[in-house]
Amino acid sequence: MIILYILLTLNLFSFIVFGWDKRLSVKHKRRIPENMLLGITFIGGTVGAVLGMLVFRHKISKTSFLLKFGLVVLIQVGLIYWFWNNGQIRNFI
Repeated sequence: MIILYILLTLNLFSFIVFGWDKRLSVKHKRRIPENMLLGITFIGGTVGAVLGMLVFRHKISKTSFLLKFGLVVLIQVGLIYWFWNNGQIRNFI
């Protein structure tokens, strides 16, 4: 159950960070680095990042970011698959 709260918090944080970066972009201020956005996504904020990208219309037309984002998601799926097949996730749940 605690894992669920951690993931919800991470995704809310990710959503907020993507919104904040969009706000900084509009105001022509110093931005949050793409590696930071991708890092937050990688550690579990994928759903929040996707929602932030769609709601704030942020980074959705930048092909290089979308390719990196897709790679992060593929790595996550691969890790989940690997952990599931090795019994790490099933034993945890």
